Amino acid sequence: MPPRIGLSAYSFPWRCGYAGAGTERVCTQPLGADDLVRLAASHGLGSAEIPISMLPDDPARLRALRARAEAAGMQLALDLAVPEVADLERAIPLAASLGARVLRVMISTTLEGARAQIPGGWDAQLALIIERLRQTQPLAAQHDVIVAPENHQDMTLADMLHLCDAVGGDHIGITLDAVNPLAVGEEPLRTARALGHRIANVHLKDYRIFPSSSGYRLVRCAIGDGVLDVPGLFAILAEQAPRATCHIELAAIQARHIRLLEDDWWHGFGPRDAREILPALRLVMLHVRPADEDWRTPWERGANAEALGRYETEQLEQTAAYLRTIGAL
Repeated sequence: MPPRIGLSAYSFPWRCGYAGAGTERVCTQPLGADDLVRLAASHGLGSAEIPISMLPDDPARLRALRARAEAAGMQLALDLAVPEVADLERAIPLAASLGARVLRVMISTTLEGARAQIPGGWDAQLALIIERLRQTQPLAAQHDVIVAPENHQDMTLADMLHLCDAVGGDHIGITLDAVNPLAVGEEPLRTARALGHRIANVHLKDYRIFPSSSGYRLVRCAIGDGVLDVPGLFAILAEQAPRATCHIELAAIQARHIRLLEDDWWHGFGPRDAREILPALRLVMLHVRPADEDWRTPWERGANAEALGRYETEQLEQTAAYLRTIGAL
């Protein structure tokens, strides 16, 4: 049985005002939390994952947002960036007040597997966040909220397993970004299968793969148009993580360049057996696009506001249509 599928704000990085923030290219009328709930409901989705930064401050408006979601038969999930302890202490009760079972957080802002760029090193960053999560687990248990760090193109499978074990308890899990394992040289379904019951939330997105002299580029596309074996992923979730929530997250409108053929890229990782990356490389070789095909997104080609809005909207519509064809909606 397919998981309950919802919608993440990060399906619309331009329309939500993230892409181009602080520049003349930013969306002048960005979507808000109410807009996201309406969009999710219009596509028959069962939940909406909303960044805390998008939420209104007024308690009455927060109650109205929850009521609007519940009237549409939807749940909410909340989203938080790299958290301090104080951020978690505010966010966990807030999630509970909105009926959100999952709070997604980040370990770092690192993208493209570029862990060597983290000040102080990756291991220290991971240990720091683990300690913050450990300190706030009693609060998560009190409010029955699962705090679910995401593999934001930074964590490996080993990191995610270590994090869950180190934090401990029943209110820690993983937000598995379905194709981000490719950003650290790992194969998506192999990662999902190994995480199993630890998966509390899924960011469902897809990528097309384009070759480069440094490795490969991951370029967003409608789900079903890229490399992800969606039915295979859903089968793993049904067997091993049936309570996991799942949110469409079509993600960044800039290509992600995974430079794993460069020596410096590997300085962010410990020693790895070369055979560990073979499943990912096989997937890349199976799906890689022609070298002369233009990999740039409309954003990277300088498209105007109308074209950018259409790009994000059409990809969501194509995604919903695909999910209906496989019986997931």
